[in-house]
Amino acid sequence: MIPEYEVYALRYAEHKNRSRNENFISHDEHDNSDMPLDFYCWLIRHENTVLMVDTGFNRELAGKRNRHYYSAPESLLQKLDVDANHIEKIIVTHMHYDHIGNLKAFPNATLYMQEKEMHYCTGRHMLHRYVRAPYDPENIANAVYRLHEGKVRYVGKHEEILPGINTQLVGGHTAGLQIVTVNTARGKIVLASDSAHYWHHIDASTPFPIVMDIPDMLAAHNTMKQLVPDLTYIIPGHDPQVRTLFPRFKGEENIVQLHLPPEGEIHAR
Repeated sequence: MIPEYEVYALRYAEHKNRSRNENFISHDEHDNSDMPLDFYCWLIRHENTVLMVDTGFNRELAGKRNRHYYSAPESLLQKLDVDANHIEKIIVTHMHYDHIGNLKAFPNATLYMQEKEMHYCTGRHMLHRYVRAPYDPENIANAVYRLHEGKVRYVGKHEEILPGINTQLVGGHTAGLQIVTVNTARGKIVLASDSAHYWHHIDASTPFPIVMDIPDMLAAHNTMKQLVPDLTYIIPGHDPQVRTLFPRFKGEENIVQLHLPPEGEIHAR
């Protein structure tokens, strides 16, 4: 029997004062309307099983990047009665600063990631300032240390992490970006991470500007749409609508329950 997992989106920070034009390669130069970007990491659990998808970043890094910080991810986990020290598995979708910028808060976790991603963020591509800008060297070093401690597992293109939890390499945004599919009470959902920052990217088949390979990013959109019945089963990596579409956990505005049916509709942007 495949478990039906609970899945929570934890919104810990926000990029305020971000314009719509910053979120699309093809844009209207006259449209400078606001389009803020939320930062999430995700908790998956069932009975005694708990694991994270990405770690978010810490308050110090928020200051360096000029991001509005709401709450440390480990503090949000406490509201769910989860101790970050007890997390033993973290699926790393990719190694940008906002996805592994809080590794020290999870000292006992093994990282499940694509070998391609480790090569990408420690190799020749990082000679280019634009390419390395979304990476944080301290947290890349933390991941390398964890590798040498035996706490990194490289997964295949398609990998079952636990029954009902699978990863799939899609690339596009970075060389080793992977999505996560999770079996829940409402069916399979896809944690898209940064294969799509907003639902609009998937719906309009348009890329986000930070991209290594545009065709791979667009192919990832199609891949995800083939996995599930509709867009509400795909959870984009940064869309503020995630917090308004899904039920809050005990009224917490920064924790929503992705395993429950949506309470509204996705609005076009």
